[in-house]
Amino acid sequence: MLINSLDRLHTLQLARAEIRAGHRATSSHSFYQQKLQSVWARARNTDAYRRLGEFSPENFARLPATGKDRLKSDPGAFLAAAIGEAVKYYETTGTTGSPTPTPRLAEDIIWNTTSVAEAWRGLFTPDERVLVMMPSDIVPVADLIVGVVEYLGFPHTRAYPFATGISDWDRVIGLWRTLRPTTVFVAPGVALQFSRLLKQRGLLDELGASVDRLMLLGEVSTAPFRRRLGHWWGARAFDASYGSTETGTLAASCARDRLHLLTTTNYFELATDDGVVPLPASGSGRLVVTPLNLHARVLLRLDTGDEVEVGGECGCGDGSPVIRVSGRSSDALRVRGATLTVRGVEEVVYGATEATGYLMETDTTGDFARLILERDVRWDRSGERGMAGQLQDASRDLLGLQWDEVLFVNQLPATTKSGASQKSWKRSNFRVVESVR
Repeated sequence: MLINSLDRLHTLQLARAEIRAGHRATSSHSFYQQKLQSVWARARNTDAYRRLGEFSPENFARLPATGKDRLKSDPGAFLAAAIGEAVKYYETTGTTGSPTPTPRLAEDIIWNTTSVAEAWRGLFTPDERVLVMMPSDIVPVADLIVGVVEYLGFPHTRAYPFATGISDWDRVIGLWRTLRPTTVFVAPGVALQFSRLLKQRGLLDELGASVDRLMLLGEVSTAPFRRRLGHWWGARAFDASYGSTETGTLAASCARDRLHLLTTTNYFELATDDGVVPLPASGSGRLVVTPLNLHARVLLRLDTGDEVEVGGECGCGDGSPVIRVSGRSSDALRVRGATLTVRGVEEVVYGATEATGYLMETDTTGDFARLILERDVRWDRSGERGMAGQLQDASRDLLGLQWDEVLFVNQLPATTKSGASQKSWKRSNFRVVESVR
């Protein structure tokens, strides 16, 4: 049990009071100055920031952004506490390189859990039953969700279908019939694969009857995809949260399926062509973040590498900025002069077709582009020509690319849908082939 002392109880009470006070409002300049000063002091206990001078807003603004590559090349340099002091130890998945060791102190976990729980509170009803279909080993995502639902007081269980020998699909189906979950936390790829399996077995209507919401996290999901998934399940699908193992949660969904930045627990900036600038009311660039409540590892002005758009109206009552995440800038691909991102491709695929998955292929020169789409279980092949035409029109308008070939197959490899713990977009949805014919 994490709260096992008066000190930790006090931390929880402090976090709850501060986050509730800042919820639905933009934090003040004085709030950030005080919090950044504390982060700065902790940072001076790390090898990476040991030479920092005294804190001032001017010195903070002059500090160069910390690149993800720097963090990954020497993660120990950013530790302000020994691994032996941690209450939990995690590592990143390593989908974009070597795994990064990420110990967490109790303070880290309490602050992050409380911020997400308070952000999600308005999404749920008092009688929720929660199923967590996210990985538990090494990465923190399932622990975070369990912490949130424990904080909110909901019955729950974990059942990750790729935990070999424990939670295979049959076991998940049997558990589902007993628990009858109202809320399911799941990665988009896993949701696709599970939905397809239930359609094949004729069980989707039965198992979907209890489900009110699907909370998608771990990968980028697009609005067309969420609408499609929600239609299949007769439920609402949410882009639940955005963040990373290194930083903790940076944004969380509201009841209108908008991601709002967690501005009470993070200080945000934007990396643009003009350099790192204060977060604008609207604009685009790479998100730069200084988490305000990390204690085991301290990060100042971390350039996340994630391309985002900030701004947009939301009538949910949360005054914090709305964010739209396009994906890692390093994941963008150049094919025949067009820049392909996760969000761009998936908006085309799931917006213009009924496919349940996709795989892109190009040759070594990048002059040829083929898109392979997976047929749904219930599929009318006579409509494929028209569907391919709609996809080409959408690709031209949204991506600036016409595919040389659009093919349909009955089933794609499971790696294209196996969830954020097992894949990255480049490794599973994109393939370079020697010959295009």
